[in-house]
Amino acid sequence: MFDPKALLDQFLGSKVPGTDDTVRGKAGEAVQLAKDNPLATGAIAAVLLGTGTGRSIAGSALKLGGLAVVAGLGYQAYKNYKAGNAPQQSAPPQLEADIVPEAERSGFDTDVEKIDDEFALALMRAMIAAARSDGHVDDEERARIADRLAVSGLASDAQAFINEELAKSSPLEEIIAAAQTEEQKVELYTASRLAIDPDTRAERGYLDMLAGRLGLAEGLVDHIEATVANAVA
Repeated sequence: MFDPKALLDQFLGSKVPGTDDTVRGKAGEAVQLAKDNPLATGAIAAVLLGTGTGRSIAGSALKLGGLAVVAGLGYQAYKNYKAGNAPQQSAPPQLEADIVPEAERSGFDTDVEKIDDEFALALMRAMIAAARSDGHVDDEERARIADRLAVSGLASDAQAFINEELAKSSPLEEIIAAAQTEEQKVELYTASRLAIDPDTRAERGYLDMLAGRLGLAEGLVDHIEATVANAVA
């Protein structure tokens, strides 16, 4: 069985497979790895998200990696919402390194090693479900993704998990049940929103349904939307 937390780390692109550090810390190794295996230097999510492949985290959010980006953006939105600010008044998120301990103290998950396996799986499943919501992941697209995953260096059981989720996503009830706190519910929605740019009615409808099932306040959802939109290029 693959390690869900390790796969989530690769899924979000916080580390480069084949090196022992982040892209920033092992730039030389990453450059060589990019030449040998271009797929391995990007987040696995970028392979899965189809139209989202060209999107990137912009500005100061680049200073954080992996789960810290999800938690940092979610926390920034949550903090602005609790302060009573209007979403349009919120400045673009400045996710400096010091926001990580602040977010963690507030109950957000910034370290993938500190979450349980079920929530790690739920985050990946939520992103895949969001990517599937507009129907573009058809049989042909799944075959293309499977081909790319086959040369990614992922273990076969990790590839099987991703391919199975792409073919038939887990029930939304199972994904939501893994979020035990309000902060984790914010993280699930934030990760899903990061996965897609909701420019179709199907995608918007899916996110609205997810927010409703998670029980997130409409104002909080508006803040997450504004925060993620400011952070994604």
